[in-house]
Amino acid sequence: MIGTIINSVTIILASVAGLLIGSRLDENLRASLMRALGLVVVLIGLTMALKTEQIVLLTLSILIGTAFGEIIGIERRLENFGLRVERRFEGSRFAEGFVTSTLLFCVGSMAIIGPIQEGLTGDYSILLTKSMLDGVAAIALSSTLGIGVLFSSISVFLYQGFFTIFAVLTSGMIPEEIVTEITATGGLLIMAIGLRLMEIIDMKPGNMLPSLIISPLALYILEILY
Repeated sequence: MIGTIINSVTIILASVAGLLIGSRLDENLRASLMRALGLVVVLIGLTMALKTEQIVLLTLSILIGTAFGEIIGIERRLENFGLRVERRFEGSRFAEGFVTSTLLFCVGSMAIIGPIQEGLTGDYSILLTKSMLDGVAAIALSSTLGIGVLFSSISVFLYQGFFTIFAVLTSGMIPEEIVTEITATGGLLIMAIGLRLMEIIDMKPGNMLPSLIISPLALYILEILY
């Protein structure tokens, strides 16, 4: 859980920085930092995606998973859930800061793919990059919403920790080739996040999440058949 611990500590430190100096940061600087980090996210995603040994399977998994996600509207449902929770705590500055930042840091593809990647392979590079993204966001949020943002680090630790532990417990049951394809599929989702951060295309990575299930399931079925 090294990646998740780093992520949580980064949010704490960035929140403190935001409380002290966040309001002095130029908005253009924040936007430039996010786009620069987006470029790094694309590179990480590309490195992961190139590990695939089943390009046709990867393509089908992404297409079918995205279609399924679009039909049920995963990203829209996540956004609506966030809006409902925020309205519930409207008026309490601490609660608003805590809830808003928790949703921002937890309701996203990297918060799921990152800890799963660490649990399966020990590689926490996704979570390191997420830590930097969350750090920039925490500075901005805490400068306006207060100390509640700092306490969202607890939510991040528990949420991402769950996925890491789950991945660790199941990793011994998953063949190496399936882990490879999960990694490659996750890489494409990470690339989508990076391109979105760079404001190149407006993709919805949340709707692509079913691909992470379809990819290993399809490979498992193929292994049984052949």
